[in-house]
Amino acid sequence: MSSGKPQLPYNKNQVKHFCRCLTLLLSATGQKVMEKMPHNETKHKDITEELGTGKILPMVFRLTVPAVIAQLITFLYNIVDRMYVSRIEGSGMDTLAALGIVLPITLIMTAFANLVGLGGSPRAGIRLGENNREEANCIFNTAFVLLTIIGIVIGAVTFLFARQIVVLFGCPQSAVEFAVSYLKIYSCGTLFVMFAQGLNPFILTQGYSFIAMSSVLIGAVINIILDPLFIFVLGMGVQGSGLATIISQMCSCLCIICFFFSKKSIFRFRISAMRLTAARIADIVSLGFTPFVMAITECAIQIVFNINLNRATGGDKDYTAALTVMLSALQLISLPLNGLGNGMQPFVSYNYGKGNAERLKKGIKYVTIIAFIFAVSIWSVSMAVPEIYAQIFSASDNVTYIVREYTPFFLMGSIMFFVQMTLQNVNVALGQAKSALMLAVTRKVIILIPLCFVLTHFMGFKGVYLSEGIADLTAGIITSVVIFTSFPRIFREREELVKKMAKENEQERA
Repeated sequence: MSSGKPQLPYNKNQVKHFCRCLTLLLSATGQKVMEKMPHNETKHKDITEELGTGKILPMVFRLTVPAVIAQLITFLYNIVDRMYVSRIEGSGMDTLAALGIVLPITLIMTAFANLVGLGGSPRAGIRLGENNREEANCIFNTAFVLLTIIGIVIGAVTFLFARQIVVLFGCPQSAVEFAVSYLKIYSCGTLFVMFAQGLNPFILTQGYSFIAMSSVLIGAVINIILDPLFIFVLGMGVQGSGLATIISQMCSCLCIICFFFSKKSIFRFRISAMRLTAARIADIVSLGFTPFVMAITECAIQIVFNINLNRATGGDKDYTAALTVMLSALQLISLPLNGLGNGMQPFVSYNYGKGNAERLKKGIKYVTIIAFIFAVSIWSVSMAVPEIYAQIFSASDNVTYIVREYTPFFLMGSIMFFVQMTLQNVNVALGQAKSALMLAVTRKVIILIPLCFVLTHFMGFKGVYLSEGIADLTAGIITSVVIFTSFPRIFREREELVKKMAKENEQERA
């Protein structure tokens, strides 16, 4: 590490001081924004209690539709950047390949945000179901401090070692400078990315799915406006794309922070609650490790894809650009299904905490049916007209040919994403850390990575594209069997535990 490395807040006093300053700054900003919002002191209570008493099907739609839209907006973030940079005169395919290389790196940031946000929010939701709001708020504040520390560290590392990282990740030589330029700018806004993605689940946990969606939407709209302005009007090229993305994430972050200063929120920033205790960190990390591994393995497999493509094609940028297009198509299927699972998290965690097994069964049944219909619909379109994705990016004739020929193989297993993405997230919301981790590792680490190397060895570049489809199909079948056989046991054990806790409370009162 270079001697110019920034000082990081590792010790307790530094963390406390930093959090106090940041909280006061955000409070001053947030208060002005939230003054004009309608406040209701009992609103949050009504919403959380409705999770355990309201009609299930309307509740499912109310929670999941905004979450799905938020994930589609997230997809829009990525797709808009790729659409615009692919149209940069003279370097469109190089810059598109560069963004394909940087994508795994940004997924690492997302992975750490998921580690904290998707690990802490279900734990907080379960505590709300148990009527322990004080502990739920402590979990939230612990998550805030962790996101702050992790964001600073990752931002510093990616900025200082941008060139070494993109080369390590298999970047074609012609795209290295574009990838480094984008990554250095993106790394400067890492803290905004961590807050925007890591704190948003805590809004969703309280039942405010529309507000959670709106924060993402605001950022997306700003990104869509700024991308062409920075890239083409100001002539900043790929650097403009990175700057637009960071500014949009900053705006999303501000909206999210402001919500937590409003009277709507159960969770509050409290200096006294920002202590990093080993028990709370372990509680968050144990559950968040599953979505963390899922995101990290997505990063790892894209590195494996890039390395094998470079080796099989001699560094031909068209194949890397085609892979970027196919991964965009995969995101179009997976992200909304991921949103269904995330949207159900407050319902699942709250009713799990209450021990309401029958409500859980009905809610999971409804979301499974919805996810299956959605997966089949998008998958069918992708299989029928795969070249539509290449046309979105104004890809070259050669890239379009590769996409048309190999997308059906690349996406053939994505029909099982209704299980892999939706029910996998439901499993996390139930607090099933070990099972969820095993399923996450199975899909990419145990099946896909070895399969990619083997198929590429025997089939060349075709093996890279085929390995994704085979692995997704196999993992989907395994996940289906495990999840649908384990749910009855999970519900039964929780009902017994809640009854035992209720009996112990009665004895204490007596």
